[in-house]
This record gives sequence, structure tokens and C-alpha cells, in this order.
Amino acid sequence: MPRGLMLNDADCGFCMRTARLVLRLGVDIDSSTVQAADLDALGVDPARAVVEMPYVHPDGRVDYGHRAFASILRTGPLSWRLVGRLVTAPGVDPLARRTYAWVAANRHRMPGGTAACELQR
Repeated sequence: MPRGLMLNDADCGFCMRTARLVLRLGVDIDSSTVQAADLDALGVDPARAVVEMPYVHPDGRVDYGHRAFASILRTGPLSWRLVGRLVTAPGVDPLARRTYAWVAANRHRMPGGTAACELQR
């Protein structure tokens, strides 16, 4: 792959809205939905992909959740690359992980979210 690939949940309005916003940041990635992608060919865990956003790097590595978001930001302009580095910096990484998990668990309550966005526990 020449560019990384961000995958989001097509069944979640919040996820789709967030993906559109991310693409407007000037990041250099491609975007698709979990449902439209060949997850096996990409090496993406299907169960994890609907809970944590996957990002497939051009070399085939896969990041999930806050690390995926950080990797995506690192493909953008300098200001976003710096934010991407900060997200995974020591001391910030655990907070970013917990924040991402909280947002994911509450995505049905976020702007654009619906009951279809709620993660099954």
C-alpha cells in the first residue's frame, strides 16, 4: 500500500463523522469502512476493529485505538505530527488510552451517535 488506511465502523454515525473530520486535517491516508475492507488480507482483527479504530500502515503494521489515531496524525502537517507524537509520549500514553476507551464506550452518546453506535458488552 502506498498510503496508510484508516478503517471506521460504517454502522456508527459518530465514527463516520469523526472519520470525515480527520480527513479534513490534511493527513495523508486513505479511508474505508471496516465493513467494506478485506480485514483478513489487511491483518486486522475483526472483533477489535469495531471496538477500536484500526489504522493499517503502508508496511502492513496495524495500530488500534489511540495509537491508530496518533499514527494518522503523524501523516499530516507539522502541528498534527507533533500532536500525534504527544499522544503516545510517556506519561501521556496511558491517559490517551483511557480517554479513547471512554469515548469508544460512549460513542452512542457523542455528536452523531445513535443507539446503533453502542458497543455490546
